[in-house]
Amino acid sequence: MAPAEPVANEDGHRVTCHLDDLLAARGMTLKELAERVGVTVVNLSVLKNDRAKAVRFSTLTAICDVLDCQPGDVFSVWR
Repeated sequence: MAPAEPVANEDGHRVTCHLDDLLAARGMTLKELAERVGVTVVNLSVLKNDRAKAVRFSTLTAICDVLDCQPGDVFSVWR
């Protein structure tokens, strides 16, 4: 049986966040990332769970700096 096609979330976007994978690969907790980025755990949790409606470039830049990655490593768009 073929996998189900992904559907857009209730806001209509198809962007998914990969923070869980990135954090696991680096042995880092969401709390540690929040402290190092300078945002709340709640805000990162919203992002991580694909419930965010937007992300500031300054926040994305800080996430990428801390995790040593690119924005495309943090997010992808379903096709």
